[in-house]
Amino acid sequence: MLRTRLNDALKAAMKAKETRTIATVRLILAALKDRDIAARGKGNLEGIDEDGILAMLQSMIKQRRESIVLYEKGQRLDLARQEAEEITVIEQFLPRQLGEDEMAEAIMAVIGDVEAKSLKDMGRTMAALKERYAGRMDFHKASARVKEQLG
Repeated sequence: MLRTRLNDALKAAMKAKETRTIATVRLILAALKDRDIAARGKGNLEGIDEDGILAMLQSMIKQRRESIVLYEKGQRLDLARQEAEEITVIEQFLPRQLGEDEMAEAIMAVIGDVEAKSLKDMGRTMAALKERYAGRMDFHKASARVKEQLG
């Protein structure tokens, strides 16, 4: 379904001549193709699944946010703006992100489900969060919250 949305978005952007959207969706599709090829090498003939695509999109957003910080430090505001525009395009394909309160509730529920007691259980807790909330949660923020709860 997400693959179809990406292809449809590319076609629509080409018709509307939206250059930033075209370039960004092409980057997404190229990254997806690379991951599919890697997955096929590991025996998964259908490529990565929806959760894998969502994780890839979040990774792309994270990379762009890091680039924005560096570009702003280097006084390259034009490149920072370009990265921000790409983030906006990528976010169109992600499901609604959990708010702070929803994230806190989800973390507490998962900690209870996996019976996490200390920081030693952080890996299991984060794995369960990633499995249940792929594409819907900022796992960098979640990691800090889990550490806070278990620490």
